[in-house]
Amino acid sequence: MYPLQNLHTFAFPAYAADFHLVGSLAELQESWHSSVNQSYYILGEGSNTVFLEDFDGCILKMAIKGIELQETDEEFILKVGAGENWHQLVEWCLAKGINGFENLALIPGTVGAAPIQNIGAYGVEVEQFIDSIEYLCLVSGTIKHIRRAECQFAYRDSIFKRALAGQFIIGSVTFSLSKHWLANASYAELRELAEPSARDIFDKVVQVRQRKLPDPKKLGNAGSFFKNPIIDKALFVQLRQRYPHIPSYPVNTEQVKVPAAWLIDTLGFKGHKIGGVMCHAQQPLVLTNDGTGSGSELVALAKKIKHAVQQSFFIELENEVQLVSNAGLVHI
Repeated sequence: MYPLQNLHTFAFPAYAADFHLVGSLAELQESWHSSVNQSYYILGEGSNTVFLEDFDGCILKMAIKGIELQETDEEFILKVGAGENWHQLVEWCLAKGINGFENLALIPGTVGAAPIQNIGAYGVEVEQFIDSIEYLCLVSGTIKHIRRAECQFAYRDSIFKRALAGQFIIGSVTFSLSKHWLANASYAELRELAEPSARDIFDKVVQVRQRKLPDPKKLGNAGSFFKNPIIDKALFVQLRQRYPHIPSYPVNTEQVKVPAAWLIDTLGFKGHKIGGVMCHAQQPLVLTNDGTGSGSELVALAKKIKHAVQQSFFIELENEVQLVSNAGLVHI
């Protein structure tokens, strides 16, 4: 049995039946073939994963490293190993004068996880920089490539969560970043910046994220637990009649995005606890573990919040965090 408590940021005590550290595509293929007859879970840095209990299968922890840089007259092209730390990549790029990732600073996790979730923050999503993705096809056992146009990217979504779910393991991601950089400072606190440089945006994003989000090294958590729901405008109009100050962000002509934190806060869940698991007192979108919590307590609190939001707003929240039980993913 392999201990998992220090491999996921929620830090519940848990064990895996088997564990492989994967450092290359060749090791990835070998590890996959050796674990093909048992359940498995692909783990990066555990910042978007919660092990609710012991896992009966094999954990494949991604540690494929390396950054390969090429240039054209117009672009920087980066091929990055799936096991590289995302924030460290952002810092590396800034040090090299490669701009574009700065709005995505301090997002936890690995490069390989970034396209699956289509990570985003402060008006930017990673999809706009992705050129192609190299992955192990679990059906054929061969290495394949997929271009950005085929990835079906959407808000916190991609083909890897849908048609390719359970059929892939990402080995590397190739990014294209334009040399004709334009600042994106139109979102939230970034509007305070006047003619910012990429470093200015990076510093501001880091400052805001550190102020708003609890450090998982000090208080177990996995960041934003729920996705911000996207709802029809007709429902939003009805809700605005009851809640005139409900915030929203346009998605398209028919839909708007509503902050899940506002929904949860409006229902008074800040500071609400079940055992050792709590809805954070400053940021209600974050659920935390004080060191004594359990997976069952987390699920109970998440279900309670989800039910209350459904009853009050007719909106179904969807968890952003991957919840892993002894047999695989759990959906609340």
